[in-house]
Amino acid sequence: MTLQQVVRRTAGTPKKLLTTWRRSIQTRVVVYTVLLTAAAVSLVGLILLEQIGDELVQDRVAAAKAEASEELSAARANIAETSGANGGTPLQRNDLGDPIIQRSVSRGYGVVMAGPVTSTSGRISDDGVEWTPGVDVRSVPRTLEDRFQTIRAEPAWTYTRISYDGERSSTPGIVIGSQLELHDDTYNVYFLFPMDQEQETLGVITRGLLAAGAILILLIGAGSWMVTRHVVTPIRIARRTAERLAAGRLEERMVVHGEDDLTGLAISFNQMASGLQNQIRQLEHLSRVQRRFSSDVSHELRTPLTTVRMASDVLYEARDSFDAPTARAAELLQTELDRFETLLSDLLEISRFDAGAAVLDLYDTDLTALAHAVVEAYTPLADKRDIELKVVAPGHPCIAQVDHRRVERIVRNLVANATDHALVGQTVTIRIDSDEHAAALTVRDHGVGLAPGETALVFNRFWRADPARDRSSGGTGLGLSISLEDAHLHGGWLQAWGRPDQGAQFRLTLPRYAGAALRHSPLPLVPADARDSLEAS
Repeated sequence: MTLQQVVRRTAGTPKKLLTTWRRSIQTRVVVYTVLLTAAAVSLVGLILLEQIGDELVQDRVAAAKAEASEELSAARANIAETSGANGGTPLQRNDLGDPIIQRSVSRGYGVVMAGPVTSTSGRISDDGVEWTPGVDVRSVPRTLEDRFQTIRAEPAWTYTRISYDGERSSTPGIVIGSQLELHDDTYNVYFLFPMDQEQETLGVITRGLLAAGAILILLIGAGSWMVTRHVVTPIRIARRTAERLAAGRLEERMVVHGEDDLTGLAISFNQMASGLQNQIRQLEHLSRVQRRFSSDVSHELRTPLTTVRMASDVLYEARDSFDAPTARAAELLQTELDRFETLLSDLLEISRFDAGAAVLDLYDTDLTALAHAVVEAYTPLADKRDIELKVVAPGHPCIAQVDHRRVERIVRNLVANATDHALVGQTVTIRIDSDEHAAALTVRDHGVGLAPGETALVFNRFWRADPARDRSSGGTGLGLSISLEDAHLHGGWLQAWGRPDQGAQFRLTLPRYAGAALRHSPLPLVPADARDSLEAS
């Protein structure tokens, strides 16, 4: 493995871990359980260690006090016995200190003896100090030494750290101070009891607690992993089954075994899947029947419509020889037949979209030229309503790979719709623009506009904002639905914006190159004059 591969794999590890953390409930549950268990074990361990340590120290202090008291009592008894003996030799300092120091060596503690205590001497740093060999006299704390600079001071003890000469390391310990009176002199005696055994005992207990805590954490972690695995595995199976169902494999089911709650969940999931499969099949059947019915009706009506069209053309051509009511009826018949033929064409187109049979005939098309051609065709209709059709285009061609017939139909439907809903004397503006990736066209009218929520309904089949409103262009109610399908067939967008009494704007956005994905539109959906009015208000 090369260095680059190692670096790449190492750099990807945090991302993989983060992905696993986000997606795996089992991982999060196990980690949280282990962390909480570790926190609980640590807290309990600290409390136990503190209590055990306190008990060990208290026992050691009590034993040290008893041993020091016993040693001092023996020394005082020796002094009293020697002083009271007739003809005996008076007890000297060496006779007092040497036995205490010798016994300290055999019993494992240290002794430091200083004195006699006077106003100017009696400290350990003075001459004449005796101590157990190997013990550093500086182990006696200065604060404790200060307490015994007066005669008849009360016994006292404190914690210290006992240091030794040579390679032996220092240990925590207890120092007990007291005074002995020999003849007319007072001597300070300090007993230094090491606590290395207690420290070792506490270390053994600590290591035991750590090992027990680690084993407990591992066991609880493994237990939580097994429990969560037992719960999460059926959920993962259900997720994979649901994904296969969503992909169209409606026969997929979960394997059922056992009698627990998860088995009940699997049974309910399978029942739901079966119900959905039946409903989807029924809907598919109804959809096929509906599409077949629309297609068959549209095709079957072609033959009688052709016959009726021939008869209507004859009557329409001879209308001048009829009386006024008959001539008017011939004109109405011709107009409604035109509308009926348009409706049949739209229904056939809708059925092709429903059947997935619509295809594109792509070639480069200039949207600016296309818009001008549509405006020229609709200018007579707009002039009848005193409406101006205005094209605003950039100085460069707006070329896109599209099906010219379908895009022209979209623009015709948008212009016709705007002409139907524009107010008399207003202007319908068709704006075109493009960039490197997309081309867009907007149609803006200043009519009654759209109420909130109607921008999502305006592309529904046969939907009309105002059912009582007359269609001057003779639309069928399917134009915007077909336009939306045409836009989707190109991989484009057809969107609507509207406000009551502020008009509406429709925006068509198409990729300039077939198959490219759209990410933005060169033109805004909300017109500039509408934004200006909102900012002013």
